Amino acid sequence: MDKKEYQVMDEETLFIVSQTFKALSDPTRLRILHLLFQGEHSVNEITERLSLLQSTVSHQLRFLKNLRLVKFRKEGTTVYYSCDDEHVNSILKQTIDHSNHH
Repeated sequence: MDKKEYQVMDEETLFIVSQTFKALSDPTRLRILHLLFQGEHSVNEITERLSLLQSTVSHQLRFLKNLRLVKFRKEGTTVYYSCDDEHVNSILKQTIDHSNHH
């Protein structure tokens, strides 16, 4: 049986992957992502649904947005956030499924 040759991960990819896991290691960010996994929400909706301060939500959304884990759109003065793509949903769903697997 042939073994695949080990491919070294480049530094940029390594950094992004480690930052993504860092993002997913924070309970507040996980709560926000889990809510956004279920659909698009405004900052105010996230604040109310998760009983968090608006400054906390804004700070965490900025962190998640910088890693391209969430995206946003503006409608008037309201900003709506959602998961950036199916990869984010997939990572979250697989991790939740894994944690529930007994």
